[in-house]
Amino acid sequence: MKRRKDRNLHVVREQEDPTDRIVREILEELNSEDGQYQDEEGRGRKKRTRWKLKFGLVLLAAAAVGVYLLVNLQTYSQVRITEVYENEGAANNNYREFEGGILKYSRDGISYLNQNGKEQWNHSYQIKSPFIELEQETGVIADKGGNDIFVIQKDGIKGEIHTAMPIEKISVSKQGIVSAVLKNDSSAEVICYDIKGNVLVEHKTSPAGTGYPLDVSLSQDGEVMQVLYFHTQDGKITSRVMYYNFGEAGEKETDNQVSGQEYENTVMATGFFMNQDTSAAVGDDCLVIYKGREIPQESVRVNIDKKIKNVFHSDRYIGLILKNEGKEGYELRLYSVDGKLVISKDFTGDYNNVKICKRQVIMYDGKECCIFMRNGIQKFVGEMEHNILEIFPIMGVNKYIVMSTDGMEKIRLVK
Repeated sequence: MKRRKDRNLHVVREQEDPTDRIVREILEELNSEDGQYQDEEGRGRKKRTRWKLKFGLVLLAAAAVGVYLLVNLQTYSQVRITEVYENEGAANNNYREFEGGILKYSRDGISYLNQNGKEQWNHSYQIKSPFIELEQETGVIADKGGNDIFVIQKDGIKGEIHTAMPIEKISVSKQGIVSAVLKNDSSAEVICYDIKGNVLVEHKTSPAGTGYPLDVSLSQDGEVMQVLYFHTQDGKITSRVMYYNFGEAGEKETDNQVSGQEYENTVMATGFFMNQDTSAAVGDDCLVIYKGREIPQESVRVNIDKKIKNVFHSDRYIGLILKNEGKEGYELRLYSVDGKLVISKDFTGDYNNVKICKRQVIMYDGKECCIFMRNGIQKFVGEMEHNILEIFPIMGVNKYIVMSTDGMEKIRLVK
């Protein structure tokens, strides 16, 4: 990947949004009165100025509440493009929001862009099938079915790992410890590496013993590992959710296994840590939340009575997209870290990409996009000018960055 020197940033100046204008005028009035306060003499004048200042602050607070309600309690259907950054070969790249900027990656290399589209660093490689996993300020990009893993942080590549077997699944901790499910035609292993590629833990699996590993996840400090196994025997299906502690709590345990739970007639295919103390596993008919920093134990089990289309999460919420039965469309559900239902909303449209970002659930597919707020309000439903590759909110009223097949755009939601 070559560093591109020429940049074509075109700024379209839009008319000032009414909500922005209200706040700006109030602040200008307060600043003006503050200046008068410095110049006036006499107790009476000071009292009047202080009264005006207090009244202005109350007015500002009321305006702020009004602006919030005006902005967040309605549904938008159109977008206004405010800035455009032309990105060569945009349609051939993939994008992920990361640490306030954007990771741009392809089979030839990876780079990091800031919110103005300027490249901060790049790294070349040759990967046939790149996929990314992110954990706070650390991420990994790997070659699915290949043997290469790269550890990423905001300021560049931090480590390279080469595996002995093809990569199936990966996870990364905040410190850059990597766990991977590796498999070939006859066996599968779960291996942990440090950021330099040294093997820390090697855990062999077997279909008749542990079962086949479907997913792996690491705690933020890299000390606890969750593995989801699929096991069949005599036509009976069993899922096993196992936890391994590589610290003091697991030193005396066989294979460092500190806890485990079996689930009959259920396929547990997705697992993840939400924070250091909370993790979860999602099966085809249930959501299970586990609590415990060193020895996780099942805390809450939620039965799911619909077909699960998408699973996504943040450090505060677990999200599911469920197929409605007997009626059109889907149901969006959000659960808290304690398993309590926070949102249940029906919607139409088929979106293959779903994520939680800054208390918003963002769904998109092709040009179509739908956004729900944490309070259940549908903030946007409509389409963009180009196919969406990534979208996330930025500072400002209703402002977002959209990575599309045409490059980077900064947009504002409008009626």
